[in-house]
Amino acid sequence: MRPVAAFLFDIDGTLLRAGGAGRRAFNKAMEELTGPVVEGVAEMKFDGMTDRLIVREALALSGLAFEERLADAILVRYLEHLPGELDSPAFRVLPGAAATLSALRGRGAALGLCTGNLALGARLKLRHAGLEGFFDWSPAGLHGFAEDGEVRAHLVAAAVARVSVALGRKVAPAEVLIIGDTPRDVSAAREVGCRVLCIATGNFDLPTLSAIHPDAVAESLEHPEARRLLGIGT
Repeated sequence: MRPVAAFLFDIDGTLLRAGGAGRRAFNKAMEELTGPVVEGVAEMKFDGMTDRLIVREALALSGLAFEERLADAILVRYLEHLPGELDSPAFRVLPGAAATLSALRGRGAALGLCTGNLALGARLKLRHAGLEGFFDWSPAGLHGFAEDGEVRAHLVAAAVARVSVALGRKVAPAEVLIIGDTPRDVSAAREVGCRVLCIATGNFDLPTLSAIHPDAVAESLEHPEARRLLGIGT
């Protein structure tokens, strides 16, 4: 098996739990621009979805047509509300997140993000968690964000392409390890051809994640199996 050329992390449920901040910010944006949030939207499961796909499905559940201008406006308002919602006692950094990123950076590993968050939303969450500094936020950053497409596999493909540019060679998808916490992380990684490590610190337990056959599954980033695949020892 080829060595891992780059490690691409999901955010929500993998590095941190935002304590419902994203949902509260999104609901406020919807209320301001489309009226009261309907029951179907209030019950949506956001896990693994891109921000723009969340808007598309929420509008459909609200009986509204999807329009690019409206979707853009909702996302702008969402990002405006997000910082205030992050300031919550329910916000927490997940076990092993900082130590894992520090260990990988310490040995010169290529680090990036592969997340359904918009780039600014990702940065705000990681800043609040004290993890922003582990990542390159310039255009050369090894990231896949919601701006790269509604379909999660598009984010993975975009991030892999950026890894190739950054490393100055054609990087095969199988050389990239996606670290996430949802079945969508697994299916998107598999569609592109990446390896995937699932961490059961989100809303899916070990049996559920094991049943979809990632390359590895672990209780947290502190677990020996996670550390083994990440190459940072035990």
